Amino acid sequence: MKKIFIPATVIAATLITAAAKKNDPTLMNVNGKDVTVSEFEYLYQKNNQQQAQPQTLDEYVDMFVNYKLKVADAEAAGIDTTASFIKEYTGYCDDLAKPFLTDTTVTDRLRHEAYERMKTNRDVSHIMLPIGRTPDERLANRQRLDSIRTAILGGADFGELAVKYSADRSVSRNKGHMGFITAGTLPYPFEAAAYATPVGQISEVIDDAPYGFHIIRVEAERPDQGQVRARHILKLTRGLSEEDAARKKAQIDSIYQVLKSGADFAAVAMKESEDPGSARNGGALPWFGTGQMVKEFEATAFALADSAISEPFATSYGYHIVQKLGHRDLAPYDELKPKIDRAIQGDARAREAGNVRLAELRKSFGAKTDKKGMKRISDIIGANGGLDSTAIAQLKADRSVVATVGDKKVTVSDVAKALPTYSAKVSKEAAKGEIDNVLSGLIDNATLEAARHQLATVDPDYANLVNEYRDGILLFDISNRNVWEKSNKDTEGLEEYFRNHRDNYKWDAPRYKGIIVSATSDSVASLAQEWLKANQPGIDSIVPNLRAKFGRNIKVERKIFPKGEDAVVDYIAFGGSKLAPQGKWTSFFEYQGEVLDAPREAIDARAAVVNDYQLWLEQQWLDELHKKYNVKINQKELKKLRDKYKSATK
Repeated sequence: MKKIFIPATVIAATLITAAAKKNDPTLMNVNGKDVTVSEFEYLYQKNNQQQAQPQTLDEYVDMFVNYKLKVADAEAAGIDTTASFIKEYTGYCDDLAKPFLTDTTVTDRLRHEAYERMKTNRDVSHIMLPIGRTPDERLANRQRLDSIRTAILGGADFGELAVKYSADRSVSRNKGHMGFITAGTLPYPFEAAAYATPVGQISEVIDDAPYGFHIIRVEAERPDQGQVRARHILKLTRGLSEEDAARKKAQIDSIYQVLKSGADFAAVAMKESEDPGSARNGGALPWFGTGQMVKEFEATAFALADSAISEPFATSYGYHIVQKLGHRDLAPYDELKPKIDRAIQGDARAREAGNVRLAELRKSFGAKTDKKGMKRISDIIGANGGLDSTAIAQLKADRSVVATVGDKKVTVSDVAKALPTYSAKVSKEAAKGEIDNVLSGLIDNATLEAARHQLATVDPDYANLVNEYRDGILLFDISNRNVWEKSNKDTEGLEEYFRNHRDNYKWDAPRYKGIIVSATSDSVASLAQEWLKANQPGIDSIVPNLRAKFGRNIKVERKIFPKGEDAVVDYIAFGGSKLAPQGKWTSFFEYQGEVLDAPREAIDARAAVVNDYQLWLEQQWLDELHKKYNVKINQKELKKLRDKYKSATK
């Protein structure tokens, strides 16, 4: 499919649209709705690519008219206005428009940015405050962290303030010092700030990281160490008393002496290591790089020579011995590109290409806020002393325009309806952020809607795909209503059709039709037969009655089979040889059964009758549609198409 970007100005779009209309004449009009030559050709060519035997143009015209008549009937029935249709159709349009409404150069830039960052490690410290449960808590925590940053810039000790305020649980032992990190291991907003902040300086407050608000101080930078492959033996001490931890230290020291004497590391690890994840593999760990292990473990592993074994050392988990199996440098860009792409698609960067294009589109469509509308919101919130149910009710009733995107207007009411539900009143200060966030989202939605609408007028490939999908949904729903669903529910109509066309349904051989009852023993079968003889239940009530009386010792099945296709039917109806047990079923008898030479009612040949009845219903429906809706074909344009496709086949 050809991909184009939306023109930069509405004037350019208008010129292109006019040119498109001039070069795309109307081929037919169905119920007052024009069908262009390009739409018809798109579907005709696609249909013939999918057919083993391509249709001629005139054959397809007849089928196409019927197709458009059904779509017209769906529109007349209001299916295109239902919530389910709108949801499905809008979702498809959104997905289809994404490649058209993103800046593909951004993704390539992000790939190279990620790889360049992988070449270095950054030593960072941080202070984190929680996001907060309410808008006021979020605002207060962000402001508090900004004040902490100001204090540090003024000379306050970073580590002391980290211990006092940071919500990171490791702060008591590290005073906020995380150590060296590498790109691709932390949430992207945090990583971006860590690599953008110069060494020795403190970042601005990071307010779009997923776990809280952060400030980062960059302590140092070094070239990336690459990756290490290692195995280890662990004796756990976490949560143990000093006495028990000392015993673990004695154990790891003994193990070290055994290894120094030449014992096989993997065999010892399998026997002695208390890391269940790696012990079964002889202590082997996956390749790891900077920031993926606790600092002591990482430092020891990277410092070893290949094949060397460390002395015992402690981490927060316990005592370790590590053997370095190998190392490797950063892989080439082309090798890491798939991994980088997966990372981009899994974090905030996935939206960046669309956001860049969205910013351009906002300018293209002249998106802007209205000062009077914004003041109206501010006045209502101010008069109520914040944002609460009373203020939101007043906002919902206000139709003042608060923003415009092209011809689309966003009202105060639209903003109020998009606000979340609050458990308590939101202060005037925090309410501003809530309003700005919601309004920005509404402006983005209006911009994308305008862009998709414009895209459909300037790119025929996109327009044809969208229109095909739209008509396909309508065609399915209206056909289901008038043909498929009706044929399944209209039992009287199905039976009448069968009676009127009985001679069309024949069998090659007689068939048994009736109820087969299977039992777990002869005694159960006898009791069931006696009960049926005494009560004579109808076919529809046999199952619940026998199940209630005999439970899982009885199975009831309605069957229509000729000789040779079902062992139980052969035994009961066609004089077959003695029947072996069928699983737990050992005894069988029939109820209200008989052998028929031909179908007696529609259910006897249901599949064939339903199929024919559906074809009949569809033809009746089409006859009505041709009488109900006008169809006008532009014979001049149709002749051009005939000539075009005749010459193409020569």
